[in-house]
Amino acid sequence: MIRLYDTKVREKVDLETLERGKVGMYVCGPTVYNYIHVGNARTFISFDNIRRYLMWRGFDVKFVQNVTDVDDKIIGKSLEEGRPAAEVAAEYTEAFIEDMRRANVLDPDVRPKATEEIPEMIELIGELVDGGHAYEVEGDVYFSVRSFPDYGALSGRNVDEMEGGHRELRADGKGVEDRKRDPLDFALWKAAKPGEPAWESPWGMGRPGWHIECSAMSRKYLGLPFDIHGGGGDLVFPHHENERAQSEAACGCTFANHWMHGGMLQINSEKMSKSLGNFKLLREVLETTRPEVLRFLMLQTHYRSPLDFSADRLDEAASALGRIENAVKNLDWLLANAEDIPSPLDLRALMDRTRQAKMGFILAMDDDFNTCKALGEVFDFIADVNAQTAGKTLSLSDVPPVRDARALIVELMGVFGIDVEAAADAADEASAYPAEVVALAADIAGYEGSDAAEAVDALLAARADARAAKDWARADAVRDGLCGLGFTIEDTPQGARVTYEG
Repeated sequence: MIRLYDTKVREKVDLETLERGKVGMYVCGPTVYNYIHVGNARTFISFDNIRRYLMWRGFDVKFVQNVTDVDDKIIGKSLEEGRPAAEVAAEYTEAFIEDMRRANVLDPDVRPKATEEIPEMIELIGELVDGGHAYEVEGDVYFSVRSFPDYGALSGRNVDEMEGGHRELRADGKGVEDRKRDPLDFALWKAAKPGEPAWESPWGMGRPGWHIECSAMSRKYLGLPFDIHGGGGDLVFPHHENERAQSEAACGCTFANHWMHGGMLQINSEKMSKSLGNFKLLREVLETTRPEVLRFLMLQTHYRSPLDFSADRLDEAASALGRIENAVKNLDWLLANAEDIPSPLDLRALMDRTRQAKMGFILAMDDDFNTCKALGEVFDFIADVNAQTAGKTLSLSDVPPVRDARALIVELMGVFGIDVEAAADAADEASAYPAEVVALAADIAGYEGSDAAEAVDALLAARADARAAKDWARADAVRDGLCGLGFTIEDTPQGARVTYEG
């Protein structure tokens, strides 16, 4: 049974879905006025991992993520740059999608844009007004917080204690507080201002407030209630508290069965902010960091815990991921060089360990999607497989269980959106053999081609011939020449194996 931490009840609970084998998920998307930063990316990658795991476990997941393409920040950016708000939103929506795909985040099944769902928002606001949960003042429409007795249950706040100044609840804009019946009430619809995007409504020209869009979109594309509502921890209050209040006030039913929220990201143990000069855009990070490494770094911390992001931690993640990639490459080499000999392995133990590793991974992820513990299961499994196979020549009879072990490593990392086969290939391309090895092969081995990989093979063959003839000087010349170019030679029962570190 999958268990998750539910923000509303403040404890781990069993995942209970409305339909057996199906999960409806809504995760709040970006407000598109700029490129997203790595803190935003942490939330999106975390929920991508959760979604991928649910799919791997056999659930049919419908994943909805909105794009907020009308907002005060977008309007501010448009005024600052002297261009239409729609143009700003379109540019950064496209950039967001591009960045997510570069980070190997799956596209949502539905990606509604706020500007394309205005009728649904107007309909929902009308229901709230008709039900006595909202009221109109001079073209603005406000939600009456005190009309919903359960307000504050999600964030654990007491309405009476909010009275003194939680400004995040108040309507956007200035000079409107005295028009509201209660300082806590928040805007559902905002009357049009000169130069701002606006739509017709029963209350005059205007545009939606931020909170109403997610309520309208989730209701339209998932229905109410739905299974999981997710987002960053900074959205619990006021955004998700307001979403829940207005949705449940309108429908008289539960809005979302489970609420999940991710932890924040820090830069070198400090809060990320422009004022501190440590603000990092995702696309800037991906210019120097493989997406697999970034995803791996985020897996190393539980999704609900704060994550410390730094160059050192990226280096550590790259090194750790490299160990997994190398394990796969080592198994590939052993499988390719299997011989018709008696098995040197304990095959029963290897097959049992493979089953145990998969179960350990599932148990870790079933416990509130504990990716760091699941990664530990992968590393423990690799260590045990290495202990069985190190320094040995595989028998042909070993191939099926060893191949199954290799396949499990690839499969489990794939659950996290990391293709260790493709990542290993990328690492190989990044460390392509130097051109100088061709000249070395021509000088020592008489190689006449121009391909660096073929040149290395020619040198290894020449070294093998020299060792067989006890021509130690020539054999040492090959070894010293390759080592001088950054290669390492390992002599194994199957022959010499070369790696290149650059």
